[in-house]
Amino acid sequence: MHGIRELEGIERIHLVGIGGAGMSALALLLSEAGFDVSGCDLSRTEYVTMLEERGLECAPGHSPSHIERFLPQLVVYSSAVNSGHEELAAARKAGIKTEGRGRVLSWMFNAHRGIGVAGAHGKSTTSSMIGLILDRAGRAPTLAVGAEICDLGVNARHGKGDLFVAEIDESDGSFEFFSPAVTAITNVDWDHVNYFHTKQAVLDAFIRFVRGRAPRTPLIVCAEDEGSQSLIAAVKDANPEEAAHIVTCGWGKSWNWGAFDVVHKKGGGVAFSVAVDGKERGRAELLVSGDHNVMNALVACAAATSVDVPLESILQTLSEFRGVRHRLQKVGQNHLVDVIDDYGHHPAEIAATLSAMRGMYPDRRLVVVFQPHRYTRTSAFYRQIASSLAAADVTLLLPVYSAGEAPTDVSSRDIFEIMLKDGCRCLLCGDEEDVLSQLTTLLRGQDVLLTLGAGSVSRLGGAYLEAHPET
Repeated sequence: MHGIRELEGIERIHLVGIGGAGMSALALLLSEAGFDVSGCDLSRTEYVTMLEERGLECAPGHSPSHIERFLPQLVVYSSAVNSGHEELAAARKAGIKTEGRGRVLSWMFNAHRGIGVAGAHGKSTTSSMIGLILDRAGRAPTLAVGAEICDLGVNARHGKGDLFVAEIDESDGSFEFFSPAVTAITNVDWDHVNYFHTKQAVLDAFIRFVRGRAPRTPLIVCAEDEGSQSLIAAVKDANPEEAAHIVTCGWGKSWNWGAFDVVHKKGGGVAFSVAVDGKERGRAELLVSGDHNVMNALVACAAATSVDVPLESILQTLSEFRGVRHRLQKVGQNHLVDVIDDYGHHPAEIAATLSAMRGMYPDRRLVVVFQPHRYTRTSAFYRQIASSLAAADVTLLLPVYSAGEAPTDVSSRDIFEIMLKDGCRCLLCGDEEDVLSQLTTLLRGQDVLLTLGAGSVSRLGGAYLEAHPET
């Protein structure tokens, strides 16, 4: 039925932590592949609502009783769920196999001709670009992305073609299970410090991932960052013959794929000329904004070209691409402000987002509500976070979103004190209600409000607009 060797004989699959972006995508794929899929989660997320609208049953909370209720033959758990979790323990006691999300997704991916997109930042947007390009080109790809593709209304789709485009997550090391036929890497940066304790550990993991790809296949790398350059050097040192398969992307005409004559458009969007091996090949006009999306688009061009999609078709689709949810997404506006939401939570992502916002709204005051994500990340990067946020005119800081981590001695106050010392206008807020109260008196005509972070902060833009409707 599905052609996946590791899932032969299995009909019922239960997902613990189904409400996350990655788990919900896997749930959709499994369901569309013909499996009977159920799930549970502590939170009722937008993804849970989406799955229920498509007929999947999602139980609230976690409980061993779910095993008796759904009678699964395989239980899949997210990286946010401890492997000793009581629901998983109940499944194992009943003789039911349990497996992590990354491993199961790799079984499906490796059964196809896979295009895998990895990197610390930009994976969701780049894989969405590639997926939409292939969809518009009639290739009917299977898709698994870490955010909803605005043009398709889903974060996953089981296609009839032989290609599988996946955002491959390095956060728990599971990307090493994947063997892509086309490998795209947006950057190699240190993040997920709860798993990778050093920069070198990240680089070593990416080297192992690259070595695990299908032999003599394209390795597309946005080579502007130091980590990517180190990766390329390590690949070439290990096997000089690999040089022929490396495709580089970056600024100017010295790369295999280059961007030049870049114009950031007021109100949103960016245009640039595309060079291939030093020769101009066309002009890209994007609806999405920022230098980071120029690089994402170059990687998408290289990946789609490697599976024989004409560049003219690629550029046409990119000109129509409306982005993904929570990535510089316009939430709405009232008579005072435009409200934008973005997922950025790493210092490099914050800097890229604020740079894009300055290109979109060069003459307007930028008010940012930022929520740090994870104590481990905040502890490692609070100084860099403060430096990146300095590009805002006013910053409101929420408490750290723990994502299940135990509190430590680091807090948003550490960011706040650095920003005050550096002369930045910054407010330390106790909770979301405090933020909304501050915004009521702070915001003025022609301001732009940006909610920024990977936690619950994304709902504040809508809450502000609901409290202050257009009059």
